[in-house]
Amino acid sequence: MKKMIALVDCNNFYASCERLFQPRLHNKPIVVLSNNDGCVIARSDEAKELGIEMGAPSFLIESILQQHNVSVFSSNYTLYGDLSDRVMTTLSQFADQLEVYSIDEAFLNLTAFRQHNLTDYAHTIRNTVMQHTGIPVSIGIAPSKTLAKIANRLVKKRNKQLGVYCIDTMQQMEHALKNTPVKDIWGIGGQYTKLLTRHGFNTAWDVSRAPEEWVRKNMSVMGQRMYNELKGTSCIAFEDMPPKKKMVCVARGFGKVLSEKNEVMEALANFTAMVAAKLRSEQLATNTIQIFVQTNAHRSNEPQYFRSLTIHLPEATNSTNELIRYARKGLETIYRPGYNYNKTGCTAMELIPAAEVQYNIFDKENRVRNSKLMNVVDVVNRSFGKDAVRFALQGFSTRWKLRQLKLSPCYTTRIDEVLTIKI
Repeated sequence: MKKMIALVDCNNFYASCERLFQPRLHNKPIVVLSNNDGCVIARSDEAKELGIEMGAPSFLIESILQQHNVSVFSSNYTLYGDLSDRVMTTLSQFADQLEVYSIDEAFLNLTAFRQHNLTDYAHTIRNTVMQHTGIPVSIGIAPSKTLAKIANRLVKKRNKQLGVYCIDTMQQMEHALKNTPVKDIWGIGGQYTKLLTRHGFNTAWDVSRAPEEWVRKNMSVMGQRMYNELKGTSCIAFEDMPPKKKMVCVARGFGKVLSEKNEVMEALANFTAMVAAKLRSEQLATNTIQIFVQTNAHRSNEPQYFRSLTIHLPEATNSTNELIRYARKGLETIYRPGYNYNKTGCTAMELIPAAEVQYNIFDKENRVRNSKLMNVVDVVNRSFGKDAVRFALQGFSTRWKLRQLKLSPCYTTRIDEVLTIKI
């Protein structure tokens, strides 16, 4: 039996999350900025119509934002992650097999529902997600993941209000492929786009009609798989469990340049603490961390400096106090006075499940105490707000913190983050 796969994609997800808590912003332009409020990472349809590009530096478009009264939000990944979980939980009710592809996308295996009208079924999914979460979604349905991606793109480009496009006939497949440029095929990067267009393959339809021997000779195994998927043969298996992370990184720019070592250390300690908290939330530990400092490359009139350091830990850990201690030693090595620093960060690598850490008999750390301490820190910070408990090196200064524009407030919807006071 031929598979039928749906790709459910949240529309302008970050912007939709912010709009959910401020209904007055319905049909108003919204943009969401990156971690350091440096560039645009999400736009509502109204903001797109103003010509605001994805990745546009915020300082270059401030006049446009003010002129058109665009609501600007600093990214709130706690909120986005929570709403994403709600969307995925809702979607899991409509299929036996669900693959969470990204924070705002998921594949559903609808093969068992072929006896239903899949377009009507998709509308039911779409309406239910809206009712349960308030997040609008678009759904593309096709015999393969690649075609489902194309169907989803087509409905978002041509008729987002309809919200559903199902490829279940050869005519619909041909229409979708002919209206998809090569560069928009899932998995086709810049180099393959150049290769294909150079040989006269300008659309997905052209690629699907290419000689199979030419594809096998000029493209990798992934190219062969993509070719078969475009012809309606499902070749990409479902992943029931998302793969474990290979690294965790927190690296951000400062609100203003810093020249004092203690200020740079404070920022690095905070970013390292974020890395440690992420590792614990994923039940992972790291064998290696890498830290770096850098100046602002755009200030060509100032001396430039970049240095990174990889630190191999004696034992894998996810304890904030340990990781900050190693980060501090590393900064002592790479820091140089006389420079204006604008960014630092910490990356945890060589990750393993925390339950599988094997400790050395000569290990001097009190692991039981550290584990209990980190558990208390996480519980308190979830209950009373981020950084309610912090280590001394994280400090209380705000000089390193991120530049703020006219930003709207952030919200949370997690019940365990609502503080209850009994009198």
